[in-house]
Amino acid sequence: MKKERFDVTGMSCSACSARVQRAVSGLDGVSEAGVNLLTNSMNVVFDEKRLSSEAIVEAVRAAGYGASVHGGSQVPTKAKTGSEAAEEELRDMRRRLIVSFVFLVPLCIVSMGHMVGLSLPSFMCGSSGALARAFTQFLLTLPVVFVNFKYYRVGFKTLFAGAPNMDSLIAIGSGAAVVSGIGAIYALGAALGRGDMAGAEHLASNLYFESAAMILTLITLGKFFEARAKGRTADAIAGLARLAPKTATVVREGKEVQISIDDVRVGDRLVVKAGERVPVDGVVIEGSAFVDESAITGESAPVEKLAGSQVTGASINQSGHLLMRAVRVGDDTTLAQIIRLVDEAVSSKAPIARLADTVSGIFVPVVIVIALAAAVVWLLLGYGIEFALSTAISVLVISCPCALGLATPTAIMVGTGRGALNGILFKSAEAIETLHRIDTVVLDKTGTVTEGRPEVTDIVPGPGSSVEALLVIAASLEKLSEHPLGGAIVREAEQKKQILHRVAGFVQIPGQGISGEIDGKRCLAGNRAMLDAQDIACDSGLDVRAKAFAEEGKTPIYFAFDGRVLGVIAVSDAIKSTSAQAVSELAGMGIETVMLTGDNARTAAAVQRQTGIGRVLAQVLPQDKEREIRALQSRGHKVAMVGDGINDAPALARADVGVAIGAGTDIAIDSADVVLMRSDLLDVVTAIQLGRAVMRTLRENLFWAFFYNCIGIPIAAGVFYTSWGLTLNPMIAAAAMSFSSVSVVSNALRLRLFKPQHKGTASASDRQAGPACCAASLCPVSVNSDPANSENIQPKQGSTVMKKIISINGMQCSHCTGSVEKALRAVPGVSDAVADLAARTATVTLSSDVADETLSAAVTNAGFTVTGVQKA
Repeated sequence: MKKERFDVTGMSCSACSARVQRAVSGLDGVSEAGVNLLTNSMNVVFDEKRLSSEAIVEAVRAAGYGASVHGGSQVPTKAKTGSEAAEEELRDMRRRLIVSFVFLVPLCIVSMGHMVGLSLPSFMCGSSGALARAFTQFLLTLPVVFVNFKYYRVGFKTLFAGAPNMDSLIAIGSGAAVVSGIGAIYALGAALGRGDMAGAEHLASNLYFESAAMILTLITLGKFFEARAKGRTADAIAGLARLAPKTATVVREGKEVQISIDDVRVGDRLVVKAGERVPVDGVVIEGSAFVDESAITGESAPVEKLAGSQVTGASINQSGHLLMRAVRVGDDTTLAQIIRLVDEAVSSKAPIARLADTVSGIFVPVVIVIALAAAVVWLLLGYGIEFALSTAISVLVISCPCALGLATPTAIMVGTGRGALNGILFKSAEAIETLHRIDTVVLDKTGTVTEGRPEVTDIVPGPGSSVEALLVIAASLEKLSEHPLGGAIVREAEQKKQILHRVAGFVQIPGQGISGEIDGKRCLAGNRAMLDAQDIACDSGLDVRAKAFAEEGKTPIYFAFDGRVLGVIAVSDAIKSTSAQAVSELAGMGIETVMLTGDNARTAAAVQRQTGIGRVLAQVLPQDKEREIRALQSRGHKVAMVGDGINDAPALARADVGVAIGAGTDIAIDSADVVLMRSDLLDVVTAIQLGRAVMRTLRENLFWAFFYNCIGIPIAAGVFYTSWGLTLNPMIAAAAMSFSSVSVVSNALRLRLFKPQHKGTASASDRQAGPACCAASLCPVSVNSDPANSENIQPKQGSTVMKKIISINGMQCSHCTGSVEKALRAVPGVSDAVADLAARTATVTLSSDVADETLSAAVTNAGFTVTGVQKA
């Protein structure tokens, strides 16, 4: 099967899109067809062995519309071309509008000026000037008809093809007014020939030229405002396309050469200076810089890039100098994939839009029948041809289903664009609609709830040792090991800039650990069994701590040097800083959370305790995850699966909505319905909130579109005329129809104001009230506090402000930081304290001088270890 996109021209309402969709869906070999009125595009999935693209184009043309294969392979270029086409259409519409008003104003003066006391030239006054007055109106109407002839060309073409649309209603309504006016001119001439001055005056006063011109002008005015608003709905998508750099600086033969971005090839060495955009996706070879990736991931804080770091095209080098190697170029870059996903999403159709399509397919023919029936009924009731014709024209004009056709695609486009700006990519409109009904979120653990790689959580030195000595010996020994837990210890030492020792005689001991020699003395690293095998005594306090670590899902590693125990280092896959908050907010939205993990039950239980996840299933294989999701669905749940898109592909595909969390890998994009550019569970909350906002707006649009027609058509048909004298002039009907379309698009534009609603970090008192298992250093979770919050704290006027930074061991979660902050804030002279888990520090703001020993004592009494105090 092949999926291809086509550009469709000539569509003006939802009846058009429904007609095109029926024409293509009926072709042999087409399995799926979706037409989007807002983007004038069509996505078709078809068997290329049975059907060609040319045959699809011919089917659209046979239905009365134009079509062509959507050209170009470079996504940014396509987006740019679409934007330029929209601007050109807007300019053409502005020109038509100006011409229409230039001739409409004098036309209204000639036809209705006497009603407001305006005088006309003498040759147009009285019965003798009736013919001149009528013919002048006809001449002033012709330019308006000419510049807006598109309505007639398309309207009658689709009418004769058996598929009347909005243009057909306008063409019939305004055309009937023009024809009746021309007929009146002939009758007027005949009346003058007979000397019937009264009859001539009556005919000259009941021409419909101004109604025809006013209808065309007001419809064009509405279309102009609608086009402007529709252009704004695509601002986010066009903005993404504009992010793509036009040039890149490549190193060729030792020289820097500037080339077009289209000429960059995989493997090229590129230079990115401060203030420049990264041209393509790649890897840093040399240099360092802080890069703003907000346009891609939605993350506002700049990210430091060093040698070996991944960089993404279109991100901005805020400071520094980078030499990078191109890895993905052209359509393979992350930006190109984002634009492609957004483009496909806005071109797709939500299931709820099928209701509008179904109604629109029969709406226009029914309206024509209602208009004819109204005219006949009023004629039979003896109200005269003028009243009957006016009623029929009003029904035709006010019933144009523009609002109905714009109700869903405008909301989807704005919502999708807003999601892209927040690093949330929806692959289809159906994903947005389904997401808002989710009641259960299934989470993978590794890389989703947790960071995805082991980190050192605790360093507990034994008697006679220190944190620094233990870490240096441990990292020196583990550097020769390929075990991921050992790698975490080495990274910890490198972050603290520790100088490692040279190790000789490195040996792996199966089932126990590793050993080696440093300065001729034997070193050991492993489990408790290793110490027993070597007859090395262990302090009971260390054993207690090690057992506590194991209960919390951490892996305790014992280290010994020269026959004595140095201490224990605990390593675990730390929980992401926002996971607990995300789970809490999902629960607040009435959404159940379930975690499926292949890890052991003890580790899973520890993660559950610290995040508040409702239900956990441990030791689950990938196929078991898919089976569990199917079981949830069988019980009536709407399930979203959140995973990294690699091992979770079966589950992502099975779920009602698959959410790939991370940097948007190929597998994630293929298997998921939603891609989150950041590895942040809070973005799942944002995606659901956005989905609900989009669907709320979409329902509002559909309600007003249906409500408008349900009220407008009976009034225009004169249903209430005999009772209350209520009816609509054709000109008022045209203005009302235009307003309905503009109001629907404007309502959708409110989604541009969408902002994620998150509760934020809990207060210190709330954190302190957490579960007892998080007391002291017995918690495996790492949740970062935000030291930047301290900048918002204003000292009292006249007070002396001093800041000190306390280095602390043992903080492992937000409850721990709450304990530290509470203890420090209780010290006299401390105006504020903010703990930072990532840096393992607490920054205190002092209103008066407080001794370092006093601060250390407060932290120690709270159950933590102070390793140093220094001025900020």
